[in-house]
Amino acid sequence: SLSYTSALSVALAVVFLVITAGITIFKLLNGSIMMPKLFPDIVDFTSAFNLFTVVPVLVTAYICHYNVHSIDNELEDNTKIKAVVRTSLILCSSVYVMTSLFGFLLFGDNTLDDVLANFDTNLGIPYSSLLNDAVRVSYAAHLMLVFPIVFFPLRLNLDGLLFPRKGALVADNLRFASMTIGLIGVIFLGANFIPSIWDAFQFTGATAAVCIGFIFPSAITLGDRYGIATKKDKILCIFMIVLAVFSNVVAVYSDALALFKKNGPTTE
Repeated sequence: SLSYTSALSVALAVVFLVITAGITIFKLLNGSIMMPKLFPDIVDFTSAFNLFTVVPVLVTAYICHYNVHSIDNELEDNTKIKAVVRTSLILCSSVYVMTSLFGFLLFGDNTLDDVLANFDTNLGIPYSSLLNDAVRVSYAAHLMLVFPIVFFPLRLNLDGLLFPRKGALVADNLRFASMTIGLIGVIFLGANFIPSIWDAFQFTGATAAVCIGFIFPSAITLGDRYGIATKKDKILCIFMIVLAVFSNVVAVYSDALALFKKNGPTTE
């Protein structure tokens, strides 16, 4: 069941956080951690523009809209959906903030795009190798358990987009298998050829996440199929779409600029 998978993946994320926090606190107590730089160096327009590359990653982290309806359908009491969503956001936000805080305190300016890669060196504490392995294994297991939770709505929604007049996906084995194999193949190729997880999150957050989180919900409200949207709602939706498109363009431009600058030829 995906409910058990989800619960176990959250537990493993907490394990990752607890180990990271424990290592950080231990090194703080023995005075082996230097004060990290709190603010970025902004020397020109390009460096200032690079700050926008963080926004798509944050947007991606909080996009869970595609799972809300599936969870709502599984609840015996639909009135609990608001409490479920609110609790999930609070829990995720707490894990995000605490992980970033302790990770940055632990590694400082040497923090990599994928903080998991930092746990491949000597941490300067007893049992460093064992703790590194524990962190990497717990995080890898967390990702393995999260994948079905994300893959399920992806396959379901893509099937609805491509075959809107077909029957239920679970009733058609050929369509189910073809959709699953095709999506896993695309994901496998992307995982092998995309140079960095940071690049993937940047462009995903600047495109798909913005559409799912802001543009599509606003467009549905503007359509007002059941005639329940007020004038204030529609004005707010128009503003949200304009703001989302603008931020989308800025984020994609800044992401591409940062990527080309990083991969471009260097001059001495």
